[in-house]
Amino acid sequence: MTTHHTLTIDALPGEPLAVPYAEIRGDRAGPHLTVVAGVHGTEYTSIAAVRELVATLDPRTLAGRVTAVPVLNLPAFWARSPFVVPVDGENLNRCFPGDPDGGYTQALAHHLFTAFMSGTDYLLDLHAGDLPEALEPFTIYDESPVDDAARGLALAYGVGHIVRQSAAARTVGGSSCAAAADAGVPAIIAEAGQNGILDRAAVEIHLAGLANVLGHLGMTEHAPTGVPVPEEHAGWAWLRTPDAGWWEPAVGVGRQVEKGDLLGVVSDVLGDGRHEVVAPVAGVPLFVTSSPAVVADGLLLGLAKRGGA
Repeated sequence: MTTHHTLTIDALPGEPLAVPYAEIRGDRAGPHLTVVAGVHGTEYTSIAAVRELVATLDPRTLAGRVTAVPVLNLPAFWARSPFVVPVDGENLNRCFPGDPDGGYTQALAHHLFTAFMSGTDYLLDLHAGDLPEALEPFTIYDESPVDDAARGLALAYGVGHIVRQSAAARTVGGSSCAAAADAGVPAIIAEAGQNGILDRAAVEIHLAGLANVLGHLGMTEHAPTGVPVPEEHAGWAWLRTPDAGWWEPAVGVGRQVEKGDLLGVVSDVLGDGRHEVVAPVAGVPLFVTSSPAVVADGLLLGLAKRGGA
């Protein structure tokens, strides 16, 4: 049976928030998988994929239960706000598991994490490149006592790159999958799509990944086919600009780079004050800021480290 529900969050500093979600309960026993998207409000390919999952997943062929939330960050979705919750300018995916006594985004993170993430058996958090981001499809999971199961989800999703974050040196703290890992829930973040564009090919990547994971968990009889052997990366190097300026990347996403290679240049608006950004390690840029406008300490790109680099 597929049923539609609304989580009403009224313990926020401001107006209550109503978050729509669906429950798909299979005719046979099995695990509980939670699938969320819209942690960032303009990552539309991931949102579209969860919407289609709700519309097409057949309870008669499902073992277990799927909870599907197309848009977690409704304030950002309605405001077309990239990265942050517009109420307070905080990034929801740096705030999990949240704080019920904190500011708006911290409180929102707490209620969403409690309702959808902390009690599930497995978590998939779907993302895409936001408005100013080019992106190569990849998945992330965190080192934890359940990281073997999380890596299994990442492998099953079937994209070309997997990044494992160490617990001691998380580049991305407060993410959904990091907080889930800390709570003992195997989880991944899955990324496909870029620049806030509702691109059908990227939606299909997410839909194929969802079908693969459902088959991997024994929740459907889907047999993954043609899943590539991914490149697995031991963490990240995230490159930032020391000064605000005009950013011109010298590399595209998915291209192998060596330590010392030029990744791009930041200059001022008149073209002076040239600052070259070079690779601190060998790896692959999996997302690159595609907007020329960058603020001081702004994120330029994410370089997935090669092997154990």
